[in-house]
Amino acid sequence: MVAKTSPFPFIFFLLTLLPLSTAFSDFQTLVPRPLPTSPSFLAPESTEGSDSFSSEATESEPGLALHLHHLDSLSLSRTPEELFHLRLQRDALRVNKLSLLAAASRNVSRASGTGFSSSVISGLAQGSGEYFTRIGVGTPPRYVYLVLDTGSDIVWLQCAPCKNCYSQTDPVFDPVKSGSFSKVLCRTPLCGRLESPGCNQRQTCLYQVSYGDGSYTTGEFVTETLTFRRTKVERVALGCGHDNEGLFVGAAGLLGLGRGGLSFPSQTGRAFNQKFSYCLVDRSASSKPSSVVFGNSAVSRTARFTPLLTNPRLDTFYYVELLGISVGGRPVSGISPLHFKLDSTGNGGVIIDCGTSVTRLNRPAYIALRDAFRAGASSLKSAAEFSLFDTCYDLSGKTTVKVPTVVLHFRNADVSLPASNYLIPVDGSGRFCFAFAGTTSGLSIIGNIQQQGFRVVYDLAGSRVGFSPRGCA
Repeated sequence: MVAKTSPFPFIFFLLTLLPLSTAFSDFQTLVPRPLPTSPSFLAPESTEGSDSFSSEATESEPGLALHLHHLDSLSLSRTPEELFHLRLQRDALRVNKLSLLAAASRNVSRASGTGFSSSVISGLAQGSGEYFTRIGVGTPPRYVYLVLDTGSDIVWLQCAPCKNCYSQTDPVFDPVKSGSFSKVLCRTPLCGRLESPGCNQRQTCLYQVSYGDGSYTTGEFVTETLTFRRTKVERVALGCGHDNEGLFVGAAGLLGLGRGGLSFPSQTGRAFNQKFSYCLVDRSASSKPSSVVFGNSAVSRTARFTPLLTNPRLDTFYYVELLGISVGGRPVSGISPLHFKLDSTGNGGVIIDCGTSVTRLNRPAYIALRDAFRAGASSLKSAAEFSLFDTCYDLSGKTTVKVPTVVLHFRNADVSLPASNYLIPVDGSGRFCFAFAGTTSGLSIIGNIQQQGFRVVYDLAGSRVGFSPRGCA
């Protein structure tokens, strides 16, 4: 007997969503701030082990917090418009990479306290990741910039001697000068945890990581001490890359914050109770630094949590359940949970990613969202399309404008976005665009523009992600 599918679960979802959405206003005020015509970013902190950031940590809830900065602050020679163009170019490559990884996972199975924090610098303008953190590597520590990446697992950095190394801000790390550097042997369980381990004639473990945009890193798999300000984390397994190429120019390497077994959170879960969080400021409107926090103090008391989902084919990404989206206080009728469903083969789904800028939704859901926003913003003067943005407005000469509210409805958590998180400046003349985009890939991605101003909490012990508004204070 073939079971009939009941329409009642979906009807129930709509009925339960409607009362939630009516709790939010139909419109909110946007203060239009065009991109500045000249660089106005502050240079990142230069002291290597300074402890200037005030953490929420207490003696009963120890933790460590560090400033984060965008790479724009390291590239004063470029204009804000040039930086924005480069950001969108990198974003397209990033989304392609994540989509390729998700697609490949459907066919290939993947192998299998106290706290601390670090500051983050963005790597946009020089072609590396969106945000950097400054970390000491080795004993004594040599401080370098590493890209923060919730979409990758392996921790790695460029190492001497270099067969092929790109240009980075700091001197290339030399293992000979570190007293805590140790190579991983081929026959150890740690080497076996790599997806594609290798072995050289000296029986030491080799790693390789390739990215969808053509970037790669290869070298020896080792353990080393990492220093976050005054906190040392010993025997972190990482790649010591002797042959590296790609879009990481400026950074020494990458700090993988994904869910996989070799990511930094997975390796050091006991050190920070499997909790970390970050808060990213609006770089176009604030010189305040962003921050990343590890440990119990990473969990904000005001966060609204949604459960993490598991992709049986891919353990790297942070999947969440997006049930719907409201615009102007009403659910978008053309969007249902089915648009964002993660199926049993690993296809579809929604991930939270700090390295992607613009939120991508599968094409039907994006079109429904865009059309609902256009209807609600019909009083605004339209402007020409810009890059991947097909919905733009001329807000030149305006001091304030009313725009429809946008609310993301996750399972157990409604996230009401500030207006500046979805209507953003793209030039210095007053053109603003709706900062969502469609994708033909089954994977949808919540990007860092939409995450701005929220403390995004990753509670891996509780298998949940939380969002706390105004979390950068």
